Amino acid sequence: MRSLPTRRAVLGASAALAGSGLLAACSGSSSRPSGTDHGSMNHGGSAADGPAGYVDPAGPEVRAAEAARKATGPLTEVKVTATATPLDLGAGRTVRSWAYGDKLPGQEIRATAGGTLSLTLANNLPEATSLHWHGLALRNDMDGVPGLTQRDIAPGGSFTYKFAVPQPGTYWFHPHTGVQQDRGLYAPLIIEDPKEPLSYDKEWVVVLDDWIDGVDGATPDAVLTELRKGMNGDGNRGGGAGGGGHAGHGAAPAPSAPRAAGRSHLLMGADSDILGKDAGDVAYPHYLINGRVAEDPSVFTARPGDRIRLRIINAGGDTAFRIALGGHELTVTHTDGYPVEHTKADSLLLGMGERYDVLVTAEDGVFPLTALAEGKGKSALAVLRTGTGTAPTAATRPAELDTPPPSADSLRAAGAAVLAPREPDRTVQIRLTGSMTRYNWAFDGKPYTPDQRHPVKAGERVRLQFRNATPMWHPVHLHGHTFALAGEGGGARKDTAIILPGGRLTADFDADNPGLWMVHCHNVYHSESGMMTVLGYQL
Repeated sequence: MRSLPTRRAVLGASAALAGSGLLAACSGSSSRPSGTDHGSMNHGGSAADGPAGYVDPAGPEVRAAEAARKATGPLTEVKVTATATPLDLGAGRTVRSWAYGDKLPGQEIRATAGGTLSLTLANNLPEATSLHWHGLALRNDMDGVPGLTQRDIAPGGSFTYKFAVPQPGTYWFHPHTGVQQDRGLYAPLIIEDPKEPLSYDKEWVVVLDDWIDGVDGATPDAVLTELRKGMNGDGNRGGGAGGGGHAGHGAAPAPSAPRAAGRSHLLMGADSDILGKDAGDVAYPHYLINGRVAEDPSVFTARPGDRIRLRIINAGGDTAFRIALGGHELTVTHTDGYPVEHTKADSLLLGMGERYDVLVTAEDGVFPLTALAEGKGKSALAVLRTGTGTAPTAATRPAELDTPPPSADSLRAAGAAVLAPREPDRTVQIRLTGSMTRYNWAFDGKPYTPDQRHPVKAGERVRLQFRNATPMWHPVHLHGHTFALAGEGGGARKDTAIILPGGRLTADFDADNPGLWMVHCHNVYHSESGMMTVLGYQL
């Protein structure tokens, strides 16, 4: 069944159509309309419309910034197809979903820093789609936000994303259309450093996910519809099991499973000692590492003594993961693609969209890589095998998970990642608002519309000050830039950061990438309900 247009699609349609004069100049445009009345195109263009006086996503300022990146390295060309397909999650569980090709995660892409990436996305889905390059400071018209930086890619259409990739690191890509990211539409993107300073023997890319699509007929769109009902008049969450209130407001002490009869997917009582009384709103039937359920995990083989680099990506829709490798200490080397001073840790906490790189020296035996769905009581599992031993099970809980993970603001940027000290030229204050009662997540009480602009100017040092006025945590993501967290000696450079309930976050960045850039919560259900806005470079 075809899903209804999303808030983003409806609001973006007028912007995309208003920008059609510029788009018409792009060669290879398709006249076939999508389900949201957007056209598709084969080459870059803008779908921006809104207040005058701002840089156009395909304007001369953007082209000049791209030229300044001087991409003289190799060109990596890739073709990817978004399609409806069966996916094997392991242990006899096969679901029908949407994915890039027929794999979960999609085939990882590797390119070389200093070069250029060219990826053509063919849309074989029944709906329009898009592709966002999470964490990359790329040219604005390749950022993949329908209604803001491009048109949707219509069913049967295609689009070629082509841009310089100057910064090495661990990234990923996913749609920026509705709640499509909570299907199987995601894949790792590794930008390799031709002058790699780290020394290691093997590399293990670890993608974490929460999974609901295709299980007992569920879809992310249906979950969003249910969430938008909020609480019933009696104070209970619409359709929720157990009869308790929302987490943090008289909720049950432990998460309640979805009600079988009503097939509710709302979660109550997701209590975390780090994230608070509402660690998540969705009760997922499965949690995955590299597309596999814990009962049938993926296995990474190495030799005792191997030095292994893990690149860990949280591709989940509504779940933070606390992850640990049993019997091993982690050395954190990067967060969100940027180096940090090496820090020892037993466990890590990743909000949706965050990435960490760590080094481990492999012991002899069989070890669990366990990703606990924070506050939700379940976990995902993968296995490191270097010798003989009993395989861990879905119930395995490494002792390392009991050690509190380091917070991102306790890390320090290393080398060139340190943002030079400078007083801000401009401060942008953003308040996080909303509640489960009405499921009205927003910034400053204003649900997203594509004409929103928080003005900045090229060359400025910009300070973002977020204040979370809600009882729930939010992982906030900035497109097209990295920011430095507050801290002496240079806070870690990130593009996604957790803001705790009632908490604050101060983040500085240099306005060096002109265009129109999204800021949003990376809980896909919160963003699609309105917790998004736009930073716009003024002319």
